[in-house]
Amino acid sequence: MHLSRSLALAAVSLLLMAAAPREQVSAKQLVGTWTLVVCDNVYPDGRRAQLYGAEPQGLLMFDGQGRYSLHILRAGRARFASNDKSQGTLEEYKATVQGSNSHFGRYTVDGAKGTLTFHIDHASFPNWEGTQQQRSFTLDGDELTYTVPVPTSGGTTAVGEVKWRRAK
Repeated sequence: MHLSRSLALAAVSLLLMAAAPREQVSAKQLVGTWTLVVCDNVYPDGRRAQLYGAEPQGLLMFDGQGRYSLHILRAGRARFASNDKSQGTLEEYKATVQGSNSHFGRYTVDGAKGTLTFHIDHASFPNWEGTQQQRSFTLDGDELTYTVPVPTSGGTTAVGEVKWRRAK
Protein backbone atom coordinates (compact mmCIF):
# COMPACT_ATOMS: atom_id res chain seq x y z
CA MET A 1 0.00 0.00 0.00
CA HIS A 2 1.31 3.47 -0.89
CA LEU A 3 2.70 5.28 2.20
CA SER A 4 0.53 8.42 1.90
CA ARG A 5 -2.54 6.21 1.38
CA SER A 6 -1.63 4.25 4.51
CA LEU A 7 -1.27 7.49 6.46
CA ALA A 8 -4.63 8.80 5.23
CA LEU A 9 -6.39 5.55 6.09
CA ALA A 10 -4.76 5.48 9.53
CA ALA A 11 -5.73 9.10 10.20
CA VAL A 12 -9.37 8.60 9.23
CA SER A 13 -9.57 5.34 11.21
CA LEU A 14 -8.11 7.05 14.28
CA LEU A 15 -10.63 9.87 13.96
CA LEU A 16 -13.46 7.35 13.81
CA MET A 17 -12.16 5.47 16.84
CA ALA A 18 -11.75 8.69 18.81
CA ALA A 19 -15.30 9.77 18.02
CA ALA A 20 -16.88 7.17 20.27
CA PRO A 21 -15.68 4.49 22.63
CA ARG A 22 -15.45 1.10 20.92
CA GLU A 23 -18.28 -1.16 21.92
CA GLN A 24 -19.25 -4.30 20.14
CA VAL A 25 -21.94 -3.59 17.59
CA SER A 26 -24.06 -6.40 16.22
CA ALA A 27 -25.64 -6.65 12.78
CA LYS A 28 -29.01 -6.39 14.53
CA GLN A 29 -28.18 -2.81 15.60
CA LEU A 30 -27.75 -1.75 11.96
CA VAL A 31 -31.11 -3.10 10.77
CA GLY A 32 -33.27 -0.31 9.36
CA THR A 33 -33.09 2.61 6.99
CA TRP A 34 -30.32 5.22 6.98
CA THR A 35 -30.04 8.56 5.15
CA LEU A 36 -26.77 9.98 3.87
CA VAL A 37 -25.10 12.85 5.72
CA VAL A 38 -21.52 12.92 4.34
CA CYS A 39 -19.72 11.19 1.48
CA ASP A 40 -16.25 12.72 1.20
CA ASN A 41 -12.78 11.69 0.19
CA VAL A 42 -10.13 12.63 2.75
CA TYR A 43 -6.54 13.16 1.61
CA PRO A 44 -3.33 12.83 3.65
CA ASP A 45 -3.04 16.63 3.98
CA GLY A 46 -6.54 16.79 5.55
CA ARG A 47 -8.20 18.19 2.44
CA ARG A 48 -11.72 16.90 1.79
CA ALA A 49 -13.48 16.44 -1.55
CA GLN A 50 -17.27 16.26 -1.59
CA LEU A 51 -17.78 13.54 -4.20
CA TYR A 52 -21.53 14.09 -4.56
CA GLY A 53 -21.71 17.80 -3.77
CA ALA A 54 -22.44 19.73 -0.60
CA GLU A 55 -25.76 17.98 -0.03
CA PRO A 56 -25.39 14.37 -1.18
CA GLN A 57 -28.54 12.28 -1.19
CA GLY A 58 -28.58 8.63 -0.24
CA LEU A 59 -30.37 5.73 1.30
CA LEU A 60 -28.91 2.62 2.95
CA MET A 61 -31.12 -0.24 4.09
CA PHE A 62 -30.10 -3.24 6.17
CA ASP A 63 -32.64 -6.02 6.73
CA GLY A 64 -32.66 -8.61 9.48
CA GLN A 65 -31.71 -11.46 7.13
CA GLY A 66 -28.33 -9.99 6.14
CA ARG A 67 -29.26 -8.17 2.94
CA TYR A 68 -28.59 -4.52 2.16
CA SER A 69 -29.18 -1.92 -0.55
CA LEU A 70 -27.16 1.31 -0.84
CA HIS A 71 -27.77 4.32 -3.12
CA ILE A 72 -25.87 7.62 -3.28
CA LEU A 73 -26.73 10.48 -5.66
CA ARG A 74 -25.51 13.99 -6.31
CA ALA A 75 -28.33 16.44 -5.59
CA GLY A 76 -29.49 18.57 -8.54
CA ARG A 77 -28.28 16.32 -11.34
CA ALA A 78 -29.19 17.63 -14.80
CA ARG A 79 -31.97 15.86 -16.67
CA PHE A 80 -31.41 14.28 -20.09
CA ALA A 81 -32.46 16.76 -22.80
CA SER A 82 -34.01 13.96 -24.90
CA ASN A 83 -36.09 12.68 -21.94
CA ASP A 84 -34.91 9.20 -23.04
CA LYS A 85 -32.22 7.31 -21.09
CA SER A 86 -31.07 5.52 -24.25
CA GLN A 87 -30.61 8.82 -26.13
CA GLY A 88 -28.32 10.71 -23.75
CA THR A 89 -25.27 12.66 -24.79
CA LEU A 90 -21.76 11.64 -23.70
CA GLU A 91 -21.77 14.53 -21.22
CA GLU A 92 -25.13 13.42 -19.76
CA TYR A 93 -23.93 9.83 -19.38
CA LYS A 94 -20.69 10.96 -17.74
CA ALA A 95 -22.50 13.22 -15.26
CA THR A 96 -24.94 10.43 -14.43
CA VAL A 97 -22.20 7.88 -13.72
CA GLN A 98 -20.04 10.30 -11.75
CA GLY A 99 -23.06 11.55 -9.81
CA SER A 100 -24.25 8.18 -8.53
CA ASN A 101 -23.11 5.08 -6.70
CA SER A 102 -25.22 2.09 -5.77
CA HIS A 103 -24.75 -1.52 -4.82
CA PHE A 104 -26.62 -4.32 -3.11
CA GLY A 105 -26.06 -7.79 -1.73
CA ARG A 106 -25.39 -9.25 1.70
CA TYR A 107 -23.62 -7.75 4.70
CA THR A 108 -21.82 -9.06 7.77
CA VAL A 109 -20.65 -7.33 10.93
CA ASP A 110 -17.66 -8.28 13.07
CA GLY A 111 -18.38 -6.48 16.31
CA ALA A 112 -15.06 -7.45 17.90
CA LYS A 113 -13.07 -5.91 15.01
CA GLY A 114 -15.50 -3.05 14.36
CA THR A 115 -15.90 -3.97 10.71
CA LEU A 116 -18.84 -4.00 8.33
CA THR A 117 -18.40 -6.03 5.16
CA PHE A 118 -20.50 -5.53 2.05
CA HIS A 119 -20.66 -8.75 -0.01
CA ILE A 120 -21.58 -7.04 -3.28
CA ASP A 121 -23.80 -8.88 -5.76
CA HIS A 122 -24.30 -5.99 -8.18
CA ALA A 123 -23.05 -2.41 -8.33
CA SER A 124 -23.24 0.67 -10.53
CA PHE A 125 -19.42 0.51 -10.47
CA PRO A 126 -18.95 -2.89 -12.15
CA ASN A 127 -15.45 -3.37 -10.70
CA TRP A 128 -17.06 -3.93 -7.28
CA GLU A 129 -19.44 -6.70 -8.44
CA GLY A 130 -18.70 -10.01 -6.76
CA THR A 131 -16.27 -8.40 -4.29
CA GLN A 132 -16.23 -8.05 -0.54
CA GLN A 133 -15.73 -4.48 0.62
CA GLN A 134 -14.73 -4.25 4.29
CA ARG A 135 -15.22 -1.02 6.22
CA SER A 136 -14.04 0.05 9.68
CA PHE A 137 -17.06 1.65 11.30
CA THR A 138 -18.49 3.29 14.39
CA LEU A 139 -22.07 3.50 15.56
CA ASP A 140 -22.71 6.49 17.78
CA GLY A 141 -26.39 6.65 18.68
CA ASP A 142 -28.19 7.13 15.39
CA GLU A 143 -25.02 7.88 13.37
CA LEU A 144 -23.17 5.22 11.41
CA THR A 145 -19.78 6.26 10.02
CA TYR A 146 -17.39 4.12 8.02
CA THR A 147 -14.23 4.49 5.96
CA VAL A 148 -13.72 3.30 2.40
CA PRO A 149 -10.05 2.33 2.04
CA VAL A 150 -10.21 2.28 -1.79
CA PRO A 151 -12.92 4.67 -3.04
CA THR A 152 -14.38 4.36 -6.54
CA SER A 153 -12.80 7.71 -7.48
CA GLY A 154 -10.33 10.24 -6.15
CA GLY A 155 -6.93 8.72 -6.74
CA THR A 156 -4.76 6.32 -4.82
CA THR A 157 -4.18 8.50 -1.75
CA ALA A 158 -7.83 9.21 -0.94
CA VAL A 159 -9.77 7.47 1.81
CA GLY A 160 -13.55 7.73 1.78
CA GLU A 161 -15.56 8.81 4.79
CA VAL A 162 -19.27 8.04 4.68
CA LYS A 163 -21.72 9.05 7.40
CA TRP A 164 -25.35 7.93 7.65
CA ARG A 165 -28.13 8.93 10.06
CA ARG A 166 -30.90 6.54 11.05
CA ALA A 167 -34.15 7.54 9.34
CA LYS A 168 -36.95 8.46 11.71
